[in-house]
Amino acid sequence: MQSQGQWMEVDRSEVIKSNLNPVFAKIFTVDYYFEEVQKLRFEVYDSHGHAGVGTHDDDFLGGMECTVGQIVAQKRVTKPLFLKYGKFAGKSTITVISEEISGNNGYVELAFRAKKLDDKDLFSKSDPFLEIYRIDDDGSEQLVYRTEVVKNNLSPIWEPFKVSLNSLCSCEEKRKLRGVVWDYDSRGKHDFIGEFFTTFEEMQKAMGENKVQWDCMNPKYKVKKRNYKNSGVVVLLDLKIHRVYSFLDYIMGGCQIHFTVAIDFTASNGDPRNSCSLHYINPYQPNEYLKALVAVGEICQDYDSDKKFSALGFGARIPPKYEVSHDFAINFNPDNDECEGIQGVVESYQSCLPKIQLYGPTNVAPIISRVARVAADEERTKEASILDGDDGVLRSPKGEPVLRDIVQFVPFREFKNASPTALAKCVLAEVPKQVVEYYSYKAFPPRCPQPDTPDSNLSSPQ
Repeated sequence: MQSQGQWMEVDRSEVIKSNLNPVFAKIFTVDYYFEEVQKLRFEVYDSHGHAGVGTHDDDFLGGMECTVGQIVAQKRVTKPLFLKYGKFAGKSTITVISEEISGNNGYVELAFRAKKLDDKDLFSKSDPFLEIYRIDDDGSEQLVYRTEVVKNNLSPIWEPFKVSLNSLCSCEEKRKLRGVVWDYDSRGKHDFIGEFFTTFEEMQKAMGENKVQWDCMNPKYKVKKRNYKNSGVVVLLDLKIHRVYSFLDYIMGGCQIHFTVAIDFTASNGDPRNSCSLHYINPYQPNEYLKALVAVGEICQDYDSDKKFSALGFGARIPPKYEVSHDFAINFNPDNDECEGIQGVVESYQSCLPKIQLYGPTNVAPIISRVARVAADEERTKEASILDGDDGVLRSPKGEPVLRDIVQFVPFREFKNASPTALAKCVLAEVPKQVVEYYSYKAFPPRCPQPDTPDSNLSSPQ
C-alpha cells in the first residue's frame, strides 16, 4: 500500500506449490477510508523456498496497481500482470475479490467436523482439510474459505471460522454452495476425498443445539461401486449469525454515487484575470476551484460505473444573451450536462470560464432543487434550507426539524495551505454515514432496487 508516496508491504499470501492457476485463501485485511485515494500494488512471485518470499532467490512474475475504491466498487477486479517498464507478463492476470469484514458487517461463524473419511494414505491416515466454495450466477466457483489441515485423522474437527455473508453466499440464502474435502499432500497434489452441496438456508438449521450433516460423496466411486454409500460424513456443528448493514454493504450491493459539481461563478470570487481571484486563470497551476474539484472528484469517480459527471454553474451571465443563470451546464449543452470523467469536468470548466461574465447573487437553491429531483425523482423541492446539521438540528421556517443531516459545508480557505487529500477527507467524511442513515430510514437492504443517489453533497470554496 502506498503511504506518503512510498510503497509499504502489508501482507503476503501462502505459497501454493506446483500451480499456474493458484487460488489463494489468505485474506489481506486493510483499513478502508471512503474519503481517501488508497493505492494498492499486488506482486506475484515464484517461490523457490530457500528463504522468505520476495527475496532475490524468487522469480518476479508480475505486478498490478489499483485503488481500494476501485476494488470495493466493482467487487471483483481482474487485471493483467505487468513486468518492469510496463511490459505485459505474457497473458498472466490477477483477480482480486473484496468483501467487508469489519465488526459492523453481516457475518457468520461456522464450525465443521467430519466422520469416517476415506483413507487415502498407505502407511498412515488421511490429512484432511475442507474448502467451501460459492457457486456464482455464471456457474463459476469462488473459494470462500480453506480450513487448516488436521494430520492423520479420519474424523477431524476443524477450527471454527468466520466469513462475511457477502463472501459466503452474496447475501442470498438459496445460493448453491459446494464443500470439498481433500487429503493434504506436501507436493501440492492433494487427493480428492469427496464433496457435498448445500445452501446457507440449509446451514441455518444448525443454529442452537441442532446439527446438520451431509454425505461426503466421490462421484467416481458412486458410479463404480455398487454398494457405495459415501466417503464419510461432514457435520456442521454450530452456526452463529449476525446481520448489520454498513456503507460498504450498499456499495458492494450495487449502490452508485452520482457525483455532481456545482461551481460558484458570482462576482464575489474576483476577476479571473486577477491573481487574487479564486477563478484566476493561471497557466502554470490549477486555481482554487480546480484543486477542490480534482481532490474530491478523484475519490468519487471510483464509485460511478459510467464515469459521467454532471457539471453545473450558477451566478453568471451566460451566452448567447448574457442573462443571469443560477442553473446552467458548464458545457453549454442544455440536453446533457454530463462530462466524461473528472478530466472532462476540468476541461469544460476551463473552456467555460472565458465565455461567461461573473455576476450574482449567490443563489444555490435552483441547483439544490435540480439535484434533489434527480436523486429522489420527486417534484421540485420547495424548501432549500436543509443544510449542514453539525452545530445542532436545523429547522425549517415553520420549526420542523430535518430528518437527516445531508450536506457538509467546508470552508476552502481553511485548507488553502493543506494538501488536496486533507480537503477531500473533510468534504467526504460524512458520506458513508449519510448513505446508511438514508437506506435505514427507507428500510432498503443492500441489492434492492434503489434510487440513483441518497443525498447530494454540494461543496464549493467559500
